[in-house]
Amino acid sequence: MFLSLRIALKSLATHKMRTVLAMLGVFLGALALTGVLHISLAMERKAVEETEKLGPNLLMAMSGTIRFRRGDIRPDMGNTRFRLPDAVALMRGLPSVVDGVPYFSAPMPIRSGDKKTMCQVVATWPAYPKIRGGAPRYGRFFDQDDEDEKALVCVLGPAVAARLFGTPEAALGEAVYMFRARLRVLGVMEEKGSDVSGANQDEQVFVPLSTYMRRLANKNYIHGVYMQLADGTDFEAAKASAEHILRRRHDIKVEKGQRDDFRVLTARDTMDLKQQALDLVKTLGYISSSLSFGIGGLGILSIMILLVRARRLEIGIRRAVGARRSDIVRQFLFESGAMSAVGGAAGTIAALLLLVVVYRLGEFPSVYNPWLIGGSLVGSAALGLAAGAYPAWAAANVEVLSVLRDE
Repeated sequence: MFLSLRIALKSLATHKMRTVLAMLGVFLGALALTGVLHISLAMERKAVEETEKLGPNLLMAMSGTIRFRRGDIRPDMGNTRFRLPDAVALMRGLPSVVDGVPYFSAPMPIRSGDKKTMCQVVATWPAYPKIRGGAPRYGRFFDQDDEDEKALVCVLGPAVAARLFGTPEAALGEAVYMFRARLRVLGVMEEKGSDVSGANQDEQVFVPLSTYMRRLANKNYIHGVYMQLADGTDFEAAKASAEHILRRRHDIKVEKGQRDDFRVLTARDTMDLKQQALDLVKTLGYISSSLSFGIGGLGILSIMILLVRARRLEIGIRRAVGARRSDIVRQFLFESGAMSAVGGAAGTIAALLLLVVVYRLGEFPSVYNPWLIGGSLVGSAALGLAAGAYPAWAAANVEVLSVLRDE
């Protein structure tokens, strides 16, 4: 067995260019399989973490339709039919609602002194941190008195506070300007990062909804409502009830072909929207790795056939001095298996090194699946054995006398 292995390795070293070309397809297949599938797993893990950031037992009703663009969930903000009474009707009409907050969200500039930055202003009610999760790290969130009095106050996301004031804690009690209105900073939120909708929650600025609608922008519509449901709630039933309430209020008759001008989503729905893109990435990974492995297998097969033809005399001499057919088969299987295994190992190692860079640049969680890595290595070796099966059989069945006579 060890003699066959030495002969196989010596043969591969002798034909370096052929060996490298044969391994290239397997290398690319292992690289695609290990790399792309690990990235899809990391994206799934990140999507789950982002979904959890939406808040516990969350049901969302949003104006307009929902689009999926560049990996983020984008609501249609052009719809103006969703009003504050709609949100109140939902919160009162669904018995499973524990609490809820309407909201209006829009990007706009905010400044302090000579420093100016863009942020996502979220106008909402005081219960927002409870429903969406999170709390101020410094100071406090605005309360019901601030909402009732339409107070000119705000709470900053940590990234906004750091850009305007250097450090988050330095923002407390300071003033910022929005629409030429002077707002006093009550608090700075803790860091949360992006949620599954693609919104960076550290870039947000929170203001009382009444302040925004009456004193800042003079709006009479909102973008939606977040509702926290009781534990054990049937989310699909709650979703159907919410849709029924909004259709009745907006006089939408689905049976007549009229389309909803709103969208009701659960946290699971947002994850499903993300999953559509993740499934596409995973499918492309399987396709690209399968094509590469297929090309690699054909390359090994063709090169092994050439090697059998070029080494007929060697095979004949070995058989003449007592080598068995099983020894010949083992030798050529070692050669094909070694080529494929080395190519697969190199591709897997390259993929793992590439993943370190991708995870860091893309801010993905580091996910390494030992079963996937092992499967890539074992699959590569198995591919080589399968591709070398016919050449090994052909080598073992070379006619010894005819070979020696011809030579």
